[in-house]
Amino acid sequence: MKTGIITTDTYSNHNTGLGHPENADRVSVVIENLKIIKNKNFVWKKPNKFDAKYLKITHNSSYVSEVEKSFPKKGLFFLDGDTIVSPGSKEASSDAVGSIITAIEGVQNKEFQNAFCAVRPPGHHAEKNKAMGFCIYNNVAVGANYLLEKYKLNKIAIIDFDVHHGNGTQDIFYDNEKVLYISTHQYPFYPGTGGNNEKGKYNNVLNIPLPAGTNSEEYLNAYEHVLNKLKEFKPEFVLFSAGFDAHKNDPLAQLHLRSEDFYELTKRTLISVESSCNGNVVSILEGGYDLNALKESTEMHLNALLEHNN
Repeated sequence: MKTGIITTDTYSNHNTGLGHPENADRVSVVIENLKIIKNKNFVWKKPNKFDAKYLKITHNSSYVSEVEKSFPKKGLFFLDGDTIVSPGSKEASSDAVGSIITAIEGVQNKEFQNAFCAVRPPGHHAEKNKAMGFCIYNNVAVGANYLLEKYKLNKIAIIDFDVHHGNGTQDIFYDNEKVLYISTHQYPFYPGTGGNNEKGKYNNVLNIPLPAGTNSEEYLNAYEHVLNKLKEFKPEFVLFSAGFDAHKNDPLAQLHLRSEDFYELTKRTLISVESSCNGNVVSILEGGYDLNALKESTEMHLNALLEHNN
């Protein structure tokens, strides 16, 4: 089986302004590297259009309307202090959501075993009714709701290894027993949520807060809690919120992972859920702000996805 790569060039039209860390170069460096690799087991696809009802299941309708009206005809508009939109953000944010739906369809229809969405803007900080932390729509949450609504799945796991806690994803699924949300993240740190006392209404949230300076060995030891929770939950489908800013070279955080750790955590995750989800996995890019670290780490993550196809 193959690995889907879902991307399109509209990401480059989402302009966040000069000097903003969440910029088009992030996705460009990932895509250029994957094209150089030329793996015959990659299936490249563009995101399809999707039914807006899935956005409105995930976010409040009033919020979706507010966002749609906020895209400027020219210049930049601030949705919050660090979440900026430009004229091209409308299409880019729609394609970011569309990418995860396209990836899920590809997996469900056996076009490929698993998939990675190389898109921006990221999504995991976006709450039901609030943009936040570079995020407009919560892409991974829309994907989970799509699986619940269209495919009537009962057990979906979202694993968020971005260095920042995915407050938005947790907010959206905090009282949904069908969705297990797991996050490993630096703590205390932005956005201030993600303490291990936040467990969800149905014990469906697992937060693993890690102190600044956490190294590879310490991280992978802590990750055993993730694997144990997944084995207990037995998900039918797994979604990764794949942020690579826990890398030791990332300028926005202070965890000390190496590029190869992203291979290791992905591989261990895939092994732990194999019996319940049959390899049905979709990953979507979240953070990662050192371009070389991001390039290497996404390649490592994809190596694990590719290996698991064999």
